[in-house]
Amino acid sequence: MNKKTEKKIQKAFKKKSWNEIKIADSWQIFKVMSEFVEGFEKMAKIGPCVSIFGSARTPADKEYYILAEEIAYQLTQKGYGVITGGGPGIMEAGNKGAQRGNGKSVGLNIELPFEQSANPYIDADKLIDFDYFFVRKVMFIKYAQGFVVMPGGVGTLDELFEALTLIQTQKIGRFPIVLVGSDFWSGLIDWIKKVMLEREKNISPEDLDLFAVVDTAEDAVAHIDDFYSKYLLKPNF
Repeated sequence: MNKKTEKKIQKAFKKKSWNEIKIADSWQIFKVMSEFVEGFEKMAKIGPCVSIFGSARTPADKEYYILAEEIAYQLTQKGYGVITGGGPGIMEAGNKGAQRGNGKSVGLNIELPFEQSANPYIDADKLIDFDYFFVRKVMFIKYAQGFVVMPGGVGTLDELFEALTLIQTQKIGRFPIVLVGSDFWSGLIDWIKKVMLEREKNISPEDLDLFAVVDTAEDAVAHIDDFYSKYLLKPNF
């Protein structure tokens, strides 16, 4: 454990007066509100978009980076913009593909202790910086017409299960979720089926229909486009 982490733990247990707590919390509320306001103002103007998630650590010469770029490019050719977390790796690939396709390229960046800085393929007027993960996740979900989930780490799983939870509990309307890379996702899906569903009965069989697993850019884009074609809906830009 490094010294910075130790200081954070010590600070959490430090006794504070009610006045200190009240002042700190009040200022935090204003900061959270300001992030929501900025996000809503900018994102309300972007039109139909698809959020692409995945690891910040994926190098540009790797299969999933190349695949994410191609998915983003093909999405723009169908009229969708692309939203990413604004950082390197898969996020960079998504913005790069959107820019190549002359589509809208949105980056919801967040400052992290390592690996995260805004990539150069985001439209200048569509880069938003966040301090709070939960505010950022609201923007991902509220303003996306679909999710493309590439291989990633804990943050990618967080974003995936946030979306699945909100759809499953009917807090938001259903939209298409595509997991790309059957080799990467198969172990998790097997566990969900065998343990969560069959053994523990913690989910319903129909919950497995909330997402699709594909291996190609064409299948990923087709799943999203077919979902909206069913309802005679089309992107409006």
